[in-house]
Amino acid sequence: MRTLYYDCFAGISGDMNLGAMIDLGVEVDYLKNELAKLNIDGFRLEIEKTKRRGISGTLATVIVETQDNEKHRHLHHVEEIVNNSTLSDEVKKTALDIFTRIAVAEAKVHDIEIQKVHFHEVGALDSIADIVGAAICLHYLKVDKVLASPIQLGGGTVKCAHGVMPVPAPATALIVENIPVKTGLVQYEATTPTGAAILAATVDEFTETFSLLISKTAYGIGQRDVSDVPNILRLYLSETDDAGNNYLTKEAMVLECNIDDMNPEHFDFLLDKLFDAGASDAWLTPIIMKKSRPATTVSVLCKLSRVEHLKSILFIHSTTIGIREKRITKNMLKREAKSVQTKYGKVRIKECYYNGVFLRSKPEFEDCKALAQKHNITIAEVEKEVLKSK
Repeated sequence: MRTLYYDCFAGISGDMNLGAMIDLGVEVDYLKNELAKLNIDGFRLEIEKTKRRGISGTLATVIVETQDNEKHRHLHHVEEIVNNSTLSDEVKKTALDIFTRIAVAEAKVHDIEIQKVHFHEVGALDSIADIVGAAICLHYLKVDKVLASPIQLGGGTVKCAHGVMPVPAPATALIVENIPVKTGLVQYEATTPTGAAILAATVDEFTETFSLLISKTAYGIGQRDVSDVPNILRLYLSETDDAGNNYLTKEAMVLECNIDDMNPEHFDFLLDKLFDAGASDAWLTPIIMKKSRPATTVSVLCKLSRVEHLKSILFIHSTTIGIREKRITKNMLKREAKSVQTKYGKVRIKECYYNGVFLRSKPEFEDCKALAQKHNITIAEVEKEVLKSK
């Protein structure tokens, strides 16, 4: 069981996160090679060991070599860059989740449509590298659970593209809604929108106390050195022997609502919105309500950090006026993601293990579907080839 804990006592930014991840063990050459898959020029990553108030750590700096196309980049430009890359689907999904959280916040701050948001800071090359780099590093570590402390936001003011703003910046304030925070430790912006979005998109649970067997501690050094408080992000990695455990456990939430007055054709759209917003699973159950009225229960399984966002989806895109929620424990078989090469093309598979023994594997349906359409064959034929190629 691998658990990552973010100790954000002095805040978090994109570069602090990259530095801490590298300090924790992410290989620099691997990170650089993965970032190169974005196929965009104009930036490079510089890494150095340094100190803040006597604490040694890693400073990661994205050096931007060109400013030509940064001022007018919108969300769809960023999505095109990420989706057209050769990064893994998991990395793409995490990176776009982080970008979207910032875009949603900026759109709300400026009262505009999300696709009209100008990514002044986030569309810049250094922020793209910070966010995609965060996704690359997280999946490189292959952690089973991500925890974090309350986030220190700082104080004072910060200069943004639209002028001088109070800390936290308006976008940051929206991103950290329903997340425990602290303020006032330092008189500067301790947590940036990028740092806040990285946590909001990846943390399973925010807690000030934890019980972990710490295997490694790492420090990401920030660019500031103007306070008695060291400008650092601390990470703990916990690795426990799973030899005696047959499965993994995680805390999660289930949201439910009963609906009897909604056009059934709208449920498909609702489920798509829920999955796009980060639901781990969502399903419909036919029920009979009072006076024998037929109805549907909408159920959503999600991480604790995504509860409020998914509630808003249910309230906005369905006719429900009330939502039930309950905290549960998920028991999951240990899984490994792999790819196999068939005569029709590459297919991703998931292999499941119980008590260290392989049980079964399942090919990714969307991959099989795409190959079946491409070669004008049945999905069953593609699945048969997957079994031969294992």
